[in-house]
Amino acid sequence: MKYQPSKKFRVGVIGATGMVGQRFLCLLDNHPYFEVTVLAASGRSAGKAYAEVIEGRWKLDLPIPEYAKNMVIVDASHVEEVASLCDFVFCAVDMKKDEIRAMEEAYAKAETPVVSNNSANRGTPDVPMVVPEINPEHLAVIEQQRRRLGTKRGFIAVKPNCSIQSYVPLLTPLLDLKPTFVTATTYQAISGAGKTFREWPEMIDNVIPYIGGEEEKSEKEPLKVWGTLTENGIVPASSPVFDVQCIRVPVTNGHLAAVFVKFEKKPEREEILRRWKEYRGIPQELELPSAPKQFLTYFEEDNRPQTGVDRMLENGMGIAAGRLREDESGPYDYKFIGLSHNTLRGAAGGAVEIAELLCAQGWITAKD
Repeated sequence: MKYQPSKKFRVGVIGATGMVGQRFLCLLDNHPYFEVTVLAASGRSAGKAYAEVIEGRWKLDLPIPEYAKNMVIVDASHVEEVASLCDFVFCAVDMKKDEIRAMEEAYAKAETPVVSNNSANRGTPDVPMVVPEINPEHLAVIEQQRRRLGTKRGFIAVKPNCSIQSYVPLLTPLLDLKPTFVTATTYQAISGAGKTFREWPEMIDNVIPYIGGEEEKSEKEPLKVWGTLTENGIVPASSPVFDVQCIRVPVTNGHLAAVFVKFEKKPEREEILRRWKEYRGIPQELELPSAPKQFLTYFEEDNRPQTGVDRMLENGMGIAAGRLREDESGPYDYKFIGLSHNTLRGAAGGAVEIAELLCAQGWITAKD
C-alpha cells in the first residue's frame, strides 16, 4: 500500500558541501516527503550562504538547487542548534571515524535521528545497516539502540558501502541456494573517492589496483546485511566466504563488479534469472519515491551492462546484471557482471530511500 505523509518532514543535511552532500541536495529538491530546512558543514563554512561556499567546488553535472543557494550554513558541531531546525538529518561528513561516531551519537542523543552515509557506525551491532529491498527487518534493532543511548526518538541508521551494491542485491535472491564462496573484483568510479577528473587528472587514462580499506568493507559488510537480529544486536552471517579486490578506474560514476560464485548445490541458470526478475522488496510494495520499479534488471546482450550506458537504470537506483554463465573451466558454478550507481543507489540515493522507509514505518516522526 502506497505511503504518503500528511505533511513534509523537516530535514537537515550535515556535510552539505561535499560530493555526497551535493547529491543529497539535488535528490531532496521537491521531494514529496522531505523539505530541507538546515544545511550544516564545518566551522569554516558556517555563517555563509551555500552558493558562496560552494563556488568553484560544485562537482555534479546538475545545477545547484535554487532552494539551497541562499541558505546559511550552520556549524555541524552546534548539535542543539541544527537539531532544533529539523526532524532528522542525513550525514555525509569527511572526518575521522571516532569523530563521526561521536557526532552521530550526539545528534541521536539530541533526539534527532541520523541517516548516515558514513562507515563509522556500520560495525556497531545495534546500528542497522540497511538496503531497504534486502533487510528492512533489521530496523527493529533501533529499539535496542535507543535503550543504549537513552533516547526516545533518536537513533542512527546507516547504508552499506557503495561497492557491495553491485553484487549483494544479485546474490540475495539466491541465498537459500546456499552460496558458499564468492570472489568479486569491483571496478570503481572516481566519484567514490569524492573526486572529479578536474580534481584528479592522474586518473585519466589510468587504473589504480588498490582502494584503501575498501576490500575489507566489501568482504565483511555483506555478512552484516544478511545477518540475524538477536537480543545482542545484529549478528553477521557466517557464509558465504568473500574474497574481493577493489580497483579504481577512470569513469565518473558507477561501480561494476565481476563476480564468481560457488553454491552448495548448483542451480539451473534459468532459476537464477527467474529469481532476479521476480525479486521485489518492501520499497516496491510501498511505492517509495526513490524505489526502482524493477530492482534487478538482467541484460541478455554480451556487452551489457556498461558503466556509462546503464548506471542510470531506474534513475540510478536499479541494479544491472549481465553475462550470467557457467564457470566451465574453473572451480565456481557461475560468473556474472553487476553494476550500480555509486553516488545514487550506493550513497545519497540509498540513504534517502532508507529515510523514506523509516518514515513510512514510523521510526521517524515529526517533532512537536
